[in-house]
Amino acid sequence: MLSVIIPAYNEAEKIVQTTEELISTLDSFHASFEIILVDDGSKDNTLEKARCLADHHSRVKVCNYRRNRGKGYALKHGFEYTKGDPVIFLDADYDLPPHQLGKFIENTRKNNFDILVGSKNHPLSQVKVTFCRKCLSKCYNLYVKQLFGLGVSDTQVGLKLFRRKVLEQVFPKLLLKSYAFDVELLASAKRQGYKICEAPVELNCTSNRIVIRGVWRMFWDTITTYYRMNIRHYYD
Repeated sequence: MLSVIIPAYNEAEKIVQTTEELISTLDSFHASFEIILVDDGSKDNTLEKARCLADHHSRVKVCNYRRNRGKGYALKHGFEYTKGDPVIFLDADYDLPPHQLGKFIENTRKNNFDILVGSKNHPLSQVKVTFCRKCLSKCYNLYVKQLFGLGVSDTQVGLKLFRRKVLEQVFPKLLLKSYAFDVELLASAKRQGYKICEAPVELNCTSNRIVIRGVWRMFWDTITTYYRMNIRHYYD
């Protein structure tokens, strides 16, 4: 069985569209699956819409908590409710349309790996992002490459697939709850010897909204992860 975790914070406008299309896509290739919707302390009616989806679809589960804790925390919390293998992470905002999951999962039959990450930089990716976001992404991924040498060109796309054993081993030691959570997860997994591969994605992110404080925190969390990994050897 396949498990899909969808973390959501104030995604009332998109969570139904994302989930309904995901169900239709997975049904189209007769997959056995479960979907875990995690409400990350939303202030809108995301939780109500998620519960309505669960009422209409038996393979949809909902978990929530009151205070917003960050995407990383939401993914770890959602994983506790999963039973499947592999486990997919998918953003709720529909920037990554779920209809592409068929092709994404098809990569698991072609390659021998433990983690599959969607990449904006893959030559077959179809990407629409603002110039500002593209520049920031390139700078950050170069920064990550110099620090960790993960062997992938993009760590931040919200579509990833993991063998269950990876998350079972790596999740307990992760400290970050948001921002650079993806880097901490991938760097820790690579440290444990797991193989990471990239796959093309269809991404449409036209928002220009960038929070400077969030960008600074992301770079800071990344360097502290490097310190814990290479100076303190915390993840060994």
